[in-house]
Amino acid sequence: MQYLWSLLLLSVAIFIVANIMPGIKIKNIWTTLWVAVVYSLINLLVGWLLRFIAMPFIFITLGLFNFVVNAALLWLTDHLVDDFEIDGLLNTLIAAFLITVINSGLRWMLLSAT
Repeated sequence: MQYLWSLLLLSVAIFIVANIMPGIKIKNIWTTLWVAVVYSLINLLVGWLLRFIAMPFIFITLGLFNFVVNAALLWLTDHLVDDFEIDGLLNTLIAAFLITVINSGLRWMLLSAT
């Protein structure tokens, strides 16, 4: 059940970012849910390896390099999902940052409400 809540919150974060950033195009709400599923699976399968490889950079930047790893995962998601498109590297980096911040904020609000 917790995984479903995580997917829902990630979908909401992706939907919010797609609506506030003109460089992100998403077809509909179902595509948003599909993007969240694909992004979560990529993060589960490849994210740990990228973070392990990038550990020195993550350590040196006090964790900020995680946004670059998240951007790489988002870029891969963009290439795997047809109805999801991000224009350019800068938009990908900004979107990864905003999705992470909004998702964390939504989780915090949900946990503080219970």
